[in-house]
Amino acid sequence: MRHHISVLPSFTPSSFAPISFRPSFSFFPTTPASDNRLVFCRFNFRLRTMASHIVGYPRMGPKRELKFALESFWDGKSTDEELQKVAADLRSSIWKQMADAGIKYIPSNTFSYYDQVLDTTAMLGAVPSRYDWYGGEIGFDVYFSMARGNASVPAMEMTKWFDTNYHYIVPELGPDVNFSYASHKAVNEFKEAKALGIETVPVIVGPVSYLLLSKPAKGVVKSFSLLSLIDKILPVYKEVVTELKAAGATWIQFDEPTLVMDLECHKLQAFTHAYLELASSLSGLNVLIETYFADVPAEAYKTLIALKGVTGFGFDLIRGTSTLDLIKGGFPSGKYLFAGVVDGRNIWANDLAASVTTLKELEGIVGKGNIVVSTSCSLLHTAVDLVNETRLDKEIKSWLAFAAQKVVEVNALAKALSDHKDEELFSANAAAHGSRKSSPRVMNEAVQKAAAALKGSDHRRATNVSARLDVQQKKLNLPILPTTTLGSFPQTIELRKVRREYKAKKVSEEEYVKAIKEEIDKVVKLQEELDIDVLVHGEPERNDMVEYFGEQLSGFAFTVNGWVQSYGSRCVKPPIIYGDVSRPKAMTVFWSSMAQSMTCRPMKGMLTGPVTILNWSFVRNDQPRFETCYQIALAIKDEVEDLEKAGITVIQIDEAALREGLPLRKSEQPFYLDWAVHSFRITNCGVKDTTQIHTHMCYSNFNDIILSIIDMDADVIAIENSRSDEKLLSVFCEGVKYGAGIGPGVYDIHSPRIPSTQEIADRINKMLAVLESNILWVNPDCGLKTRKYAEVKPALSNMVAAAKLLRNQLVSAK
Repeated sequence: MRHHISVLPSFTPSSFAPISFRPSFSFFPTTPASDNRLVFCRFNFRLRTMASHIVGYPRMGPKRELKFALESFWDGKSTDEELQKVAADLRSSIWKQMADAGIKYIPSNTFSYYDQVLDTTAMLGAVPSRYDWYGGEIGFDVYFSMARGNASVPAMEMTKWFDTNYHYIVPELGPDVNFSYASHKAVNEFKEAKALGIETVPVIVGPVSYLLLSKPAKGVVKSFSLLSLIDKILPVYKEVVTELKAAGATWIQFDEPTLVMDLECHKLQAFTHAYLELASSLSGLNVLIETYFADVPAEAYKTLIALKGVTGFGFDLIRGTSTLDLIKGGFPSGKYLFAGVVDGRNIWANDLAASVTTLKELEGIVGKGNIVVSTSCSLLHTAVDLVNETRLDKEIKSWLAFAAQKVVEVNALAKALSDHKDEELFSANAAAHGSRKSSPRVMNEAVQKAAAALKGSDHRRATNVSARLDVQQKKLNLPILPTTTLGSFPQTIELRKVRREYKAKKVSEEEYVKAIKEEIDKVVKLQEELDIDVLVHGEPERNDMVEYFGEQLSGFAFTVNGWVQSYGSRCVKPPIIYGDVSRPKAMTVFWSSMAQSMTCRPMKGMLTGPVTILNWSFVRNDQPRFETCYQIALAIKDEVEDLEKAGITVIQIDEAALREGLPLRKSEQPFYLDWAVHSFRITNCGVKDTTQIHTHMCYSNFNDIILSIIDMDADVIAIENSRSDEKLLSVFCEGVKYGAGIGPGVYDIHSPRIPSTQEIADRINKMLAVLESNILWVNPDCGLKTRKYAEVKPALSNMVAAAKLLRNQLVSAK
């Protein structure tokens, strides 16, 4: 056993408890000193006196332990007790990791088996009636049915969490919902940490943000105000607060990120009302209201700092730099500023010297001792631990900080602010920043010039889309309501194994090509048997739709364990864009040409678009994002033109993340949409009229950017539709004219549920009510990578049968 001296906070910001001894343990390996000396203290005595805070932490584990436990449980290969054991071990290791690093305000209840908003829905007992829940503590069966659906009912809608690649489960609420305290998770996890000797700050999605992030349940009138439910949910929040106080909590954190949005007056008033109503319950607790992802607008800032009974306010000072001006203009006396100066969204090492300057300036405004150093948002959005990256280039690695290292950065800044600066660590940090600025691998003059030349031009295809579609139809000769899928087919264990072995040089290139060719042949034959009209090769050679391309472009670096949760158990491993981007050679032509040679039907060339590659990567922060995007667009343009030369007549350029990158503040949105749409057009502006350009978007609210989507000038767009209850179609009911081809998804591939032919036909009929049959395509919501063939085959068979059924009806009606 080892001990360290720990000054334990009493969890009132103005005081500290006496020095005491307590044991601490860690399940995480020590970070080597070579990693910028961002190390956890081990086997030593140290003084914990600094005000440091972490908004939230990744829950998947450093090597995706939770992912594998969840999927084993869902497949019936392990018990709920085994799943809970993995989860408990992860939670305890995370809490102890932060305690060892010296963090004062350690969050609890940021762990989730699926999603923190779904956890809040469970806490409130807001379970839609279709899940047959009749009260009591919500268990895994109901919880995972809401998240994933089951054999008899579909899942709840899933959409992007603000402008991140994380997806949350959208609450479905109406005037008849009977809220009740149905999940004691927040209290249980607080008690769990306390039993380990660690005082934590329970984190709960705030009541107003919860309602604003919800949607009216099916059948509820459009005019229904979700905020009208505030007085119905507050009693449950009061019960939670009361239990937390009884368990010994002295702090509570309410995440209210919607405060960074452009909110109308009545929505801001809801915050004032909610916290006034909660004030008596919160008495005796220190209350932190946390915001993140953008600047807090001036009116929202005034509302926020005036909230009743609040002790501290958390701000994102990385993406919300204008918030600094609001703080300088006035901050409430005696309150605590949780300053988010360590980036929770990216993986670059903090500029410690610059952050200290910012913190000291803020300290001069809010008062010495009233600053708490924090992350800009939850570290959920970054990779877990740099110590697991044993293959990463040493120079690039020295420029990085993952979640575990950011925890240490936070505490290092807090120490420096309290005149306990670690000179050696700061010196190593400055050296790493100097290395990055001067490294010749970052800048490429030719790429910079080519991208700069794009800014003043408007890159468009010469012919309008309706004329192009006529020419393409003559060449492709597709039936009405043509069917297709969106790229990937299931990634089997065998397929992953052969890719892994090829990468490890355990199989030859010849053996690898043979294995991938056999997989493509299998996928092509399956689609022909199903009678799908426009085929895909299934992408068996690809690990991820962004990483695959990044591996073949200059300016990218890759991790082994840099996983980030996207939704549920689904994780992605974002590439790191550290320098100027270019394409050394063709990336997909070999496989697409091979696939096309196996069939007479059109075979789509499959590419990921520049905006999606940008938004799904960890992007360099030393130049504007649009400049990097233009560089990627030029690389994809080269690939598109090479595919066309190789005889590929249908090319899909996925922009799944276009909507995701939309700034949260309306004033910033036109500029983003301008360069994002322009980047897409750059990729295909030079192709012939006969080459059909498709794109795909998924799981976002598209209605507010539909005009920009039209301006992308794609020939065919496939777009998520089924899980959101055809919400997309409403925009066409409101008079928007769309002349290009469009495939609103006819079934949800993120659920194991198999839709019937009639269900899909009914969905197509809803589309035909607002869209012309000659532009409508039939396709799933997204790629099929995460599904099993036992689910894919019947679902696609039913999809094709539904399309044929509707074709016959349309012919008969003429």
